[in-house]
Amino acid sequence: MANSMNDRGRHSTKLFHHPATPSWFKGFSQFALSLGLVCALGTLPAKSAERLSFFYPPFGQFSITVDDLEIFVNEGRVTDSFATYAAQATPEQLEQLRTLLGERFEVQPFTVYQFTRSPIGKTLLVRLSHILKTEPNKSDFLALRAAFNQAVLSEEGLTIVNVLRQFPLDTIHLDLQRVFLATDEIMDLLKMKESIVKVLQEQAKTEISQNPVDLKWDLRAPGRLRWQKVHFTFTHPNREDPIPVDVYRPLARHRGGGFPVIIISHGVASNRETFSYLAQHLASYGFVVAALDHPDTDTAKIQNFMAGFDTPPDPTTFINRPLDIRYLLDVLEEKSRFDPAWRGQLDLNRVGVVGQSLGAYTALASGGAQLNFNKLALECQDLENRLSFNISQLLQCEANDLTAQAYPLGDERIKAVLAVNPFANTIFGREGMSRIQVPTMVVAGTEDYITPTVEEQIYPFTWLNAPEKYLALVEGGTHFSFLPDTGALPVPKDLMGPDPKLAHPMLQALSTAFFKTHLTQAQEYRPYLSQSYAKTLNREAFKLTLVRSLSSAQLEGATANSPE
Repeated sequence: MANSMNDRGRHSTKLFHHPATPSWFKGFSQFALSLGLVCALGTLPAKSAERLSFFYPPFGQFSITVDDLEIFVNEGRVTDSFATYAAQATPEQLEQLRTLLGERFEVQPFTVYQFTRSPIGKTLLVRLSHILKTEPNKSDFLALRAAFNQAVLSEEGLTIVNVLRQFPLDTIHLDLQRVFLATDEIMDLLKMKESIVKVLQEQAKTEISQNPVDLKWDLRAPGRLRWQKVHFTFTHPNREDPIPVDVYRPLARHRGGGFPVIIISHGVASNRETFSYLAQHLASYGFVVAALDHPDTDTAKIQNFMAGFDTPPDPTTFINRPLDIRYLLDVLEEKSRFDPAWRGQLDLNRVGVVGQSLGAYTALASGGAQLNFNKLALECQDLENRLSFNISQLLQCEANDLTAQAYPLGDERIKAVLAVNPFANTIFGREGMSRIQVPTMVVAGTEDYITPTVEEQIYPFTWLNAPEKYLALVEGGTHFSFLPDTGALPVPKDLMGPDPKLAHPMLQALSTAFFKTHLTQAQEYRPYLSQSYAKTLNREAFKLTLVRSLSSAQLEGATANSPE
């Protein structure tokens, strides 16, 4: 038994030297693992009325006081009771732990109150309550919810150590076995991601050798056309208020059938202005770009919800968002026919959609992907009690409350889809993704911990049956790398990643090449949809790999051959 536990410890410790592991998880796991390792030595720290207690089989019950943690966080001093645990960590790991425990999250009390009562917030608390328990064999998410709300109201604010301090019972029971399971799952995910990234890189090299190109333009630079911004609103039968739209139109008269149209769909807590940098860029290359607000998930909605003035988004958003796109196209079609200012300027038989996160879901659904209620029912069973680090799955499972039927969300006018940081695994699955029949580009970030790269982007890419498809993987990219800000949501720096402004030119260049090729049929842009061009976009913080072909068999082979 001792050997078994020591093997587990050695296996998990590798995680803390893994360069791709998020520092917040390094710190938490190092803390929990240090507790476990020192217990194996048979050392019992001093007990306190406010403490973390944990059982480490076969050695017994152990504890550490919250006071010791507070002294460590506030003064950087390791008390005698904490010293044995701390000795198991390197100075760098201890500093990560101190930062993790003491980092103050600047959020308003009512924001925490609202989030911990939302469906997703409750599910996260229930999961966490299986690790931080009220009794050794009892979980109580209400105790954790009380601790979070008391912490944010106190002078010390919302920090992890203060949440522990505000726990409404004398003792918090740490389920160390679940911590080990979580550590092993993270290790497996990281191994799988590394192996698959290597497969992508090898595939990109193969495609370079097959497609040598002569590159003469820098598509990060603006195009030659000037543009103007036009604002209007339109109505949606399922919406109470009019939907605002900003349209970026080239300042030129089109001599043929009009400019191709691109719709931009924002993610949760963003709005029509979030991707204005991309809209302006595409307009300069001869596209009419329309960026709309989705009222049930935009910045104003989330801010109002967090302030207590509104309800959380409900599952109908999965239906209404793609319909927002359809009704907007109907309005643009009407303007093109009857409004002299718009007549002849829009080609609504050549429409592209760009979306990020929930907006990427919207783009995929508008392009033909279908909701997969069989997979939703299967994947979303007992969600609260399952160990999972896929945060986006909590949102996807909200769609399980919809009536299971075929929703016609696609629009035949849409001829190309660009999905940035999408989630697609649970809500679409292989069957739903295979319904897309238009050119599709998926843009993913290796450090995306909201919509995990392998599960939500790389595997779904292999399920596409589109005539032409592209996977752009940004090494170093996070879920927020293509956003100018995080909207109404407070996001820790570790999740934000490097300066997003360094990644924006990548998206500008890729989208220009993609839509020029597949909406205007300008074949001179096709060479830019290659690894040969992608590598010229690399920056120190971000490196781009672009592939056009990848199979599930390649991924399965990579994970099967990954080292244990």
